[in-house]
Amino acid sequence: MAISAVMPVFARTDIVFDRGEGAWLIAADGRRFLDFAAGVAVNSLGHVHPHLVAKLKEQADKLWHCSNLYRVAGQEKVAGRLVANSFADTVFFCNSGAEAMECALKVARRYHQAQGAKEKHRVITARGAFHGRTLATISAGGQEKHLEGFAPKVEGFDQVALGNLNEARAAVTSQTAAVVVEPVQGEGGILPCDPDYLRGLRAMADEFGLLLIFDEVQTGMGRTGKLFAYEWSGVTPDVMALAKGLGGGFPVGACLATERAARFMTPGSHGSTFGGNPLAMAAADAVLDVMLAPGFFEGVNAAAAKLWLGVRTVAAKYPKVFAEVRGKGLMIGLKCVGPNGDMVARLMANGLLTVAAGDNVVRLVPPLIIGDAEIKAAVAIIEKSAAELAAA
Repeated sequence: MAISAVMPVFARTDIVFDRGEGAWLIAADGRRFLDFAAGVAVNSLGHVHPHLVAKLKEQADKLWHCSNLYRVAGQEKVAGRLVANSFADTVFFCNSGAEAMECALKVARRYHQAQGAKEKHRVITARGAFHGRTLATISAGGQEKHLEGFAPKVEGFDQVALGNLNEARAAVTSQTAAVVVEPVQGEGGILPCDPDYLRGLRAMADEFGLLLIFDEVQTGMGRTGKLFAYEWSGVTPDVMALAKGLGGGFPVGACLATERAARFMTPGSHGSTFGGNPLAMAAADAVLDVMLAPGFFEGVNAAAAKLWLGVRTVAAKYPKVFAEVRGKGLMIGLKCVGPNGDMVARLMANGLLTVAAGDNVVRLVPPLIIGDAEIKAAVAIIEKSAAELAAA
């Protein structure tokens, strides 16, 4: 059988979506689906948000790309806004979460090696983590299902148990440069880190002279109810990777860092052809316009509270279908008793799009702009699907 023109690396569902409206996707055959997958937590403001569309169209009529050989006004504006609203002093723009993580890892190595510590290159990561699909980031994540067939594993990563500070401390050696963690593991199964654990990692990094890197590719840009998930713990990293919701659906990633961490990232040390082009910056700037407006996060947290209440009520009613509800904000994991793939398929058949995650979890990551009607509809579909599986 001949290989398809599109490389078959995805097990795609046989459906084509023609257009979107807010929290809804409409298939080419006219079927409507409530989108609680949001492009895997990417469509942070839903589909065809009018402000994003207007700003992107405005930029498209002026300039698409000019390269990083020259100043890009949009980069300067968006970087300034990210710096003003975070721990960071400087930002590198790229195209994806994996690229943002690659930059973060390079920042960590260069920070030490530029100061003469040539041996410092190892990075402590958490088992079950997901940091991207490049050779370095699948090695950082350490999951066998992602590493299979891509040997040898990139050297320099030490996996420890998520949440176990003693194990993390025991993994520190004279070669350790940094520690990386997702404040909420996404692909791993929607597993939030305890704030005390994150504070412990910060203290550990300070004690041993390491850089603390947060992977907020999925948790950043409002997903947990604050602009960045680290804000809930009061812990600030030295470096942070962003992507997904930053462009509201347009491919854009960013690596944020303190001046201390990034001071050796000088001309020629890193780069990107497409990263931070005018179109991407117009999209990111428009997303920030919406998210930084007064009352936005109050709305996100109010919606999250209503969705959590509905989902928990359904889970309590069907303990033979759902084992646990966990997560933070509008990043909710339903741990299933039966195969999570069965629940994802059943929910879709009933009109709700979700995403499977590790540890037998169904991921709910809806657009941050959902209202009462969408929440009510989603909870009803979850209850209907649970009832059907319970009766099967």
